[in-house]
Amino acid sequence: MNIPKDAYMLLSFINTKLRDDFESLDSFCDSYNVDKKEIEEKLKNIGYKYINTENQFKA
Repeated sequence: MNIPKDAYMLLSFINTKLRDDFESLDSFCDSYNVDKKEIEEKLKNIGYKYINTENQFKA
């Protein structure tokens, strides 16, 4: 499955997946075979950062 290219769609997709299916961003990235740093950078560019203790991206 492809992940969204648009940063805002990606944010929604990842936060939903993290909430419903994954214990961490690392497990999400492993499952989807995507680069964690690339995801974090793309979402950082729109003002969001991964909060490990909450397992989601927040502004």
